[in-house]
Amino acid sequence: MSGQRPEAEAERDQPGRPSTGTAVNAAGEPVGSALPAELARVHMVGIGGAGMSGIARILLARGGAVSGSDARESRGVLSLRARGAQVRIGHDADALDLLPGGPTVVVTTYAAIPKTNPELVEANRRSIPVLMRPTVLAALMRGHKTLLVSGTHGKTSTTSMLIVSLQHCGADPSFAVGGELNEAGTNAHHGSGDIFVAEADESDGSLLQYDPDVAVVTNIESDHLDYFGTDEAYIQVFDDFADRLAPGGLLVVCLDDPGSLALAERVAPRLTERGVQVLGYGSGDLTNAPVPVGARLLDWQPRDVGGIVEFQLGGETTPRTVRLSVPGRHMALNALAALLAARATGADIDEIVQGLEGFGGVHRRFQFTGRENGVRVFDDYAHHPTEVRAVLEAAAQLVAQEARDGARIERGRVIVVFQPHLYSRTATFAAEFGTALSLADEVVVLDVYGAREEPLPGVNGALVAQSVTKPVHYQPDMSKVGRQVAALAQPGDVVITMGAGDVTMLGNQILDGLRARPQQGSR
Repeated sequence: MSGQRPEAEAERDQPGRPSTGTAVNAAGEPVGSALPAELARVHMVGIGGAGMSGIARILLARGGAVSGSDARESRGVLSLRARGAQVRIGHDADALDLLPGGPTVVVTTYAAIPKTNPELVEANRRSIPVLMRPTVLAALMRGHKTLLVSGTHGKTSTTSMLIVSLQHCGADPSFAVGGELNEAGTNAHHGSGDIFVAEADESDGSLLQYDPDVAVVTNIESDHLDYFGTDEAYIQVFDDFADRLAPGGLLVVCLDDPGSLALAERVAPRLTERGVQVLGYGSGDLTNAPVPVGARLLDWQPRDVGGIVEFQLGGETTPRTVRLSVPGRHMALNALAALLAARATGADIDEIVQGLEGFGGVHRRFQFTGRENGVRVFDDYAHHPTEVRAVLEAAAQLVAQEARDGARIERGRVIVVFQPHLYSRTATFAAEFGTALSLADEVVVLDVYGAREEPLPGVNGALVAQSVTKPVHYQPDMSKVGRQVAALAQPGDVVITMGAGDVTMLGNQILDGLRARPQQGSR
């Protein structure tokens, strides 16, 4: 098949460094140089989505022929076209004819695409196999050392930290992540090495399709009950995921999180008996931890849009320091998880730390949008109460630190523009969202971004707004948000657009509103 990658000149492996040469299989062939026959020609329904576009990038890099469709043009779609994908906007049965000879398989995700989609109906009529995205990702991982990050929150940031730290150590891992790395400008890559790093998404149980060598669980908290039905079923999927680790593998769990701590208590005895190592990370007094402590957070101090992390590795007595360019104590814990996973590849700890210090963040994770009239605007993907709380705590620490450092006379305020995501999640967590949003100084709540769901009676942004205890504005008209927030914000304030929907587009509208306002001095 054409498109096979030439072998890279092999480097001799060095102690303390992950493999940097081209990985080979038992036949002496480069890992992943040839795709399985069923993935030679792939049509992807919903190709522009974060997860689907990443799969498409890897398929194209490995010489596959890729076509696809999406509801709208996007930067991701344009990027895939530039790499050779045939992409149609809109969904139609004849999209399956974009590739000569038609596709050998159709790939989709039912989380975003209904089974009644005309392309899926046509695939069934033609007896073309329809595969889910995780099935294809699992096939692409085959033959690699797999490092997978799971958990209710923090998957994308932790996975991205792990990727960047390994790259700094000289590795060239393949990866698939749910957000765009600021350094790489992409969410997926086919690397020359034998390592594959990816998120293991639990939202539909698909993480059970993977067989990790290293598995990270950042936290476990009630979510995705629209799929699982009960908290017990949701929690069980993490137990089953841990059980997929083979002898010689590593499970990394956060001991600060009650959910992942309980996971460690349940699974560590049987995993250890099978030869799987379990390591924990966390803060505070961990002397009674149920598993060995791989890394302990000693201190975190906010600095600029980031922080200084002091930590101690298991077995060491001298503290170490890493300066992160991403804000929040939760990011400090994510960094420790990434560090332990990277160390499992044989990478040198000092080089891992240097890599973490070079990590510049992920698209839509406390991402700086712009500054006008003394007001900074950020954007974040947070769409669960715990995520909202973590981001707003980080923002509050940022403005408080600036006030202490004398950057301004008065402490700036935190203004959040929140768009609830999914009617089912909003109905379940409306009160919890209100409590978390109350960490901001002023709150604007939009209506629900339904995505794949139909509206539920009485479930809207007002349901969330009524639980907010700080000044709150329910704004169902997104076209008015830019001017409204511009009128609220004062120099020194931080504005955060927040949610998993199209709220991300409002950042520039807010900046336009601030730009049109008369210049104001600092407080």
